[in-house]
Amino acid sequence: MIRSELIQIIADENPHLYQRDVEKIVNAIFDQITAALAGGDRVELRGFGAFSVKRRDGRVGRNPRTGESVEVEEKHVPFFKTGKLLRDRLNGQ
Repeated sequence: MIRSELIQIIADENPHLYQRDVEKIVNAIFDQITAALAGGDRVELRGFGAFSVKRRDGRVGRNPRTGESVEVEEKHVPFFKTGKLLRDRLNGQ
């Protein structure tokens, strides 16, 4: 599912809301999650899961084309851990 499909589903289920308002709401939610992660916070949506940021240490990598050693800098990557309710639902329980 992509963002536009999510917006369309929510708009269809809530005919009293304009689609442009639903789009603003969805964008605001994603913007807040992104801002919280960028600030180093953890975002937990009960029953769904938790978003956090993990740090990957710098390391020495290898260029696959030339075989030359390359220094890879430390970086931060988003991480998602599913909640128990979502995990149980995916497993048919």
